[in-house]
Amino acid sequence: MDTAAEALPDDVDALKAALAAERRQRLEDTARIEAELAVARAKASDDQALIAYQQLQIEKLKRQLYGQRSERAARLLDQMELTFEELESTAAEDEIAAEAAVAKTTAVAAFARKRPARRPFPEHLPRERVVEPGPTACSCCGSERLRKLGEDVTETLEVVPRQWKVIQHVREKFNPCFRRGRLCRDCERISQAPAPFHVIARGWAGPSLLAMILFEKFGQHQPLNRQAERYAREGVPLSLSTLADQVGACCAVLTPLIRRIEAHVFAAERLHGDDTTVPVLAKGKTDTGRCWVYVRDDRPFGGQDPPAAMFYYSRDRTGEHPQAHLARYAGLFQADAFGGYTKLYEPDRRPGPILEAACWVHARRPFFAMADLAENARRAARGRTPGVISPLALEAVRRIDALFEIERSINGQGAEQRRMVRQEVSAPLVAELGGWMRDQRAKLSRGNDLAKAIDYMLKRWPAFIRFLDDGRICLSNNAAERALRGIALGRKSWLFAGSDRGGQRAAAMYSLIVTAKMNDVDPQAWLADILARIAGHPARKIDELLPWHWRPAPRSQTA
Repeated sequence: MDTAAEALPDDVDALKAALAAERRQRLEDTARIEAELAVARAKASDDQALIAYQQLQIEKLKRQLYGQRSERAARLLDQMELTFEELESTAAEDEIAAEAAVAKTTAVAAFARKRPARRPFPEHLPRERVVEPGPTACSCCGSERLRKLGEDVTETLEVVPRQWKVIQHVREKFNPCFRRGRLCRDCERISQAPAPFHVIARGWAGPSLLAMILFEKFGQHQPLNRQAERYAREGVPLSLSTLADQVGACCAVLTPLIRRIEAHVFAAERLHGDDTTVPVLAKGKTDTGRCWVYVRDDRPFGGQDPPAAMFYYSRDRTGEHPQAHLARYAGLFQADAFGGYTKLYEPDRRPGPILEAACWVHARRPFFAMADLAENARRAARGRTPGVISPLALEAVRRIDALFEIERSINGQGAEQRRMVRQEVSAPLVAELGGWMRDQRAKLSRGNDLAKAIDYMLKRWPAFIRFLDDGRICLSNNAAERALRGIALGRKSWLFAGSDRGGQRAAAMYSLIVTAKMNDVDPQAWLADILARIAGHPARKIDELLPWHWRPAPRSQTA
């Protein structure tokens, strides 16, 4: 140690220079390690996709040779296709991440994945030539006497709703003209317009086609194998691996927008939270994952900030997931009584307390189930035994509905106006409801269903009455449930997620699509426009592409 200390220079400037050199070396080493890890991850993902592809081909060949053995075997083949779809998308996503990491260092070789084989575009599709403006003068010597030598044509498959076409981007080549029958000796350089931007390196699909693939998969819940079958019937054969490669690449490109939506959501004063089941494919079975959503929507109390939703995926439903999602959040949180939220409400929590606001809709449901006259009438009409109607449940529903009627009259007003109305009109009704439930609970046995419904509210009474003192709080958590509605409908279509990475990718795309819908923006049109612009859009102006700031680019600019 003494020898090392003696080797250090005594001069302050020399010490600063040595420290700066050490920091530069440390940054270079960190970038090299991150690049090596990214390349290794991309290679591993590519190997997994290749293995899944080979296994799928083997299974298809077996079916051709021996025929379909059972209905279960047919379902297993569908599962293998979905697994391959997710692995191919993951490989494309990891490849783009590796390219970005390698670009920060010169010590690591780039990883180039073998792209999925793609057939040539069908000849029957119409071709639309888009000629890029050629140079008017030589970029080297400035000579204006140019002659055309040829042209490079890059074909991009694009789709107009229910109409396919191939766009040919033509870049003409020019050379200074001949002088007296001989080539100009001033400059022999060939001039050519630069290649047009594309959202994906080596991409072949246009932004409208990419947006349609993404919206069909994540917005309309149509797996890629079903999309490929439909495109083939329309005369455009696109393989499953080709489509999955484009999905993974698009998700990687759209990551900056997802991060900006995430920052906007968790900057809110009040959040809605909820989760739903997501079946996820496992070896020989299907596990139950979870999809979590956090919604920012200030419109009920007249807030001017735009609404947005952020989705997350997890393999299980434990409290560590919402605690990680809300690690930096402090404010109001509206959700159900899930036990995993308990630690969020601790008073000494850092970076600040989260105040629980309970959902009156959740509390009303068990009462309504015991007082559903319409359902009893339907059961009687079908010849089935009607359920027992509880007069106490009817009274509880009537009292809670009176509170919701007041809320409808003040929806959209400012927070202070809502608080004043609640203090004057709702507070006496809530006090009467609390006293009535305590009186009725004393008369019921522990195992009674009505007693359980009453206990659910009384044990969380401070969270239920918090809306009386804060006009920002809603009476229900319907904003989060509306955001999850699409996933609940989609489960009947796609049945399960192909992998954990597929679940994470779906959550990211749900964040974009649901946020666009909440801002009255057509998700497919928005995705098509930002995919056409994001490659050349300045990173410091990324907020301009968010749904609430988005303005469609002029037609000539997108072309």
